[in-house]
Amino acid sequence: MARKNLLSGLGGSELPAGNLNRPVVALTEMMTPTASANFGGARGAIGAVTRSIEQLKANAIQDIPTEAIDPSFISDRIGFDEANYDDLVESMRTHGQQVPILVRPHPEKEGRFQVAYGHRRLRAAVELQRPVRAIVKKLSDDELVIAQGQENNARTDLSFIERARFAASLEQRGFERTTIMAALFVDKSGLSRLISAATKIPPDIIDAIGPAPKTGRDRWVALAANLESETSLAAVRTMISDEKMSAASSDDRFNILFSAAVLKKTKTAKPRAEPAAWVAPDGKTVARIQDDKKLCTVAIDKKVAPEFGAFLIESLPDLYAAFLGRESK
Repeated sequence: MARKNLLSGLGGSELPAGNLNRPVVALTEMMTPTASANFGGARGAIGAVTRSIEQLKANAIQDIPTEAIDPSFISDRIGFDEANYDDLVESMRTHGQQVPILVRPHPEKEGRFQVAYGHRRLRAAVELQRPVRAIVKKLSDDELVIAQGQENNARTDLSFIERARFAASLEQRGFERTTIMAALFVDKSGLSRLISAATKIPPDIIDAIGPAPKTGRDRWVALAANLESETSLAAVRTMISDEKMSAASSDDRFNILFSAAVLKKTKTAKPRAEPAAWVAPDGKTVARIQDDKKLCTVAIDKKVAPEFGAFLIESLPDLYAAFLGRESK
């Protein structure tokens, strides 16, 4: 599916998440129809230079006071990675902020801005007590979440459950699925799996686990299935306050709660009843019958009555007709 990449032309061909020890060249070719008309549709080298200058004017990097910037209206993170953040702060302290963040004029607050992406760089700038370097671009809500999602996909460091919660949160806010698909680079089935995983697991359990970067979709789906049992859900919520959780990594916290859910479900599962034997008038055990809420299974012992199974199958239409006739009386 072809998608418009809103990240192109926002400060270079690639915008990594962190800081770089080299300057970023912000010359790209993004030309609006109006700008093209103003310059007479210039082509060739002169046209390229003209378009580059026009783009620089449109998306010039600015130093903005951090107190004038608000976060995005939707979060794409669960928890906070202190170790990587500390590295970012030291890099910006030593080398300055090499990669700008992307903001838009705040849609509701005059004179303020709202982040599309770059929250960690903004937080680092606040800590370092310096303005943040930013590209200011007018974005609709749809364009903001697509830019936010695409930038995270380019970094490939969001975990499965972070992507899942981001997708579910966007849908809860009323965004069309086509917009969410563009933001996360997924197709319809992939988006359905993400949203399903995030909505079937209670938010307090996701928060207790955290991003779990090494835990993939299948494990989260399995956890959701186990939590359908009320006893398993209660056991997991009890385990959240266990001291093992506070000292464990996010992936280990997932494993602790997953084990609690599976163990409780196994202990509380009702044992399957033994099949009942059907004994023919001649004293032979011809069949065994397993009857529960979902199925009634009749197993014919071919050693005892080798032809009876085939006869029973052939007789099913007549037996069913007789059953319907009895029900209609």
